[in-house]
Amino acid sequence: MMSPPSASSLDSVFGLVLELPARSPAPEAPARLDALFAELARASGARPAEEIQDMIWAIWTSHEDGEAEATMAEAIAALSSGALRQARPLLDRLVALHPGWAEAWNKRATLNFIERRDGDSLADIARTLELEPRHFGAVSGFGQICLRHGRLNEARAAFQIALAINPHLDDLRAMVRDLAPRNLMLH
Repeated sequence: MMSPPSASSLDSVFGLVLELPARSPAPEAPARLDALFAELARASGARPAEEIQDMIWAIWTSHEDGEAEATMAEAIAALSSGALRQARPLLDRLVALHPGWAEAWNKRATLNFIERRDGDSLADIARTLELEPRHFGAVSGFGQICLRHGRLNEARAAFQIALAINPHLDDLRAMVRDLAPRNLMLH
């Protein structure tokens, strides 16, 4: 069952997405992410982009509380296997116990997107981006919600912002090309 987002919630999150380049991460964001994002932004670094992305995701999914980290791993495994009913209480518990953990919000946004609960997903994406404005996954997720609801200009802008954060998202680059106004008229 799809819960469509309100136009105002889409517009509100879109406003947040547009502000991302000027925003700083929450103070509790690991400082080592700064160097990784700087390296990711360069066209070619000492390491492959995939390795840098994997390191960023590893930091995002890690937590100083070992139990929280184990719960995150369990939630990710549940999402990956399609056990959505198992993932929901795990992610609800993580955001309740660790409201400053951006990745807990992002994973719940992903679950909500899969369940087509787009209004709930938008709220979780907004919280993710308030904590970690460089979260290219959350920005991409917002773009996917926009696509699902026919908001093509917003989707294209979101994908462009995600690419500004992580220029190595080739699938998004192709989507931006497909969403260019001249390409939309050809379809």
